[in-house]
This record gives sequence, structure tokens and C-alpha cells, in this order.
Amino acid sequence: MSANSNTLLVPQATAALDQMKYEVAQELGIALSQDGYYGNLLTKDAGYIGGNITRRLVQIAEQSLAGRQ
Repeated sequence: MSANSNTLLVPQATAALDQMKYEVAQELGIALSQDGYYGNLLTKDAGYIGGNITRRLVQIAEQSLAGRQ
């Protein structure tokens, strides 16, 4: 196993995931640094952002699967 298990299966999705991260943070009222440094971000806030991203990705997947049937 590699040192970083967070490698994307679809590398082209990087930009879309970054955009989603900033959208979710803005919706939650959490300020993210545009330079990519998140050392001042509270762990709780990072969890809120990650949880909401996961929730959104699951919703997108469910809609995609429902559309196939």
C-alpha cells in the first residue's frame, strides 16, 4: 500500500473536488485559504467540510444509479 491512500482513481476529478470543497466551505461559513494551506483550519471544521462533501458525492451517485434504472 502506498504512503498516501487518498489517491484519486480518476485524476481528472481533482479540479471538480477542489471546487466542491470551496463551495461546501462557503455554504458552511468556513473560510478556506486560497493558497492551499489549511494549518489554521479547526479539525471540527475540516470534518464538517469532508462530511458534507461525502454526503453530496453519495447523493450524486444515488441519482446516477436511479437514472440508469
